[in-house]
Amino acid sequence: MSNSNIAPFVKWAGGKRQLLSQIKERMPKQYNNYYEPFVGGGAVTFELLPANALINDINKALINAYTQICKNPEAFLKTVRQLDSEMWEDGKAYYYSKREHYNDKLMKAEYDVELAALFVFINKHCFNGLYRVNGKGLFNVPYNNSRSASVDEKTIMAISAFLQSVKIIDGDFEEACADAKKGDFVFFDSPYAPLNPTSFESYTKEGFDIESHIRLAKLFDDLTVKGCYCMLTNHNTELINELYGNKDYQIDVVSVKRSINSDASNRVGEEVIICNY
Repeated sequence: MSNSNIAPFVKWAGGKRQLLSQIKERMPKQYNNYYEPFVGGGAVTFELLPANALINDINKALINAYTQICKNPEAFLKTVRQLDSEMWEDGKAYYYSKREHYNDKLMKAEYDVELAALFVFINKHCFNGLYRVNGKGLFNVPYNNSRSASVDEKTIMAISAFLQSVKIIDGDFEEACADAKKGDFVFFDSPYAPLNPTSFESYTKEGFDIESHIRLAKLFDDLTVKGCYCMLTNHNTELINELYGNKDYQIDVVSVKRSINSDASNRVGEEVIICNY
């Protein structure tokens, strides 16, 4: 399938669009099945369009959006169109009313077409496209003053067509890789280790703490023993280098721009691309 019409439908913290060329040049020349346990905005999956793929994320609202776009693209687009077209006398008030409705549905676990449309709508119209929840799991990012269309309809239909052959699940990253076998390729774009090790924050209320990073490193080792091709990206931090640096892995340091940081002077940094092959 051509990817000319396919691109991420949400903006996501840590999205890999700017690293796509670096990732592609380091990929194994051949592999069997493709696994992405932290799919996020899907930049890598949508670039590669792998034939046999499994995508996963612990963020149920995100995965619901993938699922609804896959199964009900027309209904999804109709609902987004309605959200975008309603009269906005006060864009800020409208955004916060829709955010409140979204949170109400989250609390009721109503993972349906409307939640998916609201999810994409608030992603497009919240500050920096940042998905952040409070301790109760409620989305709390403020309005960005935009009235742009929430989606490109051709992109959504192209994504829907591609996702027909993709297994879409939500849950723990370890469970997502349970069936990975020798010759499969696993791409890990896990939540970032903090640049300041005293501040662990996450985009889901479940969190991704130091123990999670240690567990992920063990999974990386276990999959290596299985014969899987594994690639992992993260901040170039002391923790990540401790977890992966004393093994026979290739660790490349690359420069990146960080669009999420509110301080423009802190928007350049280093990431690592770690491969076990």
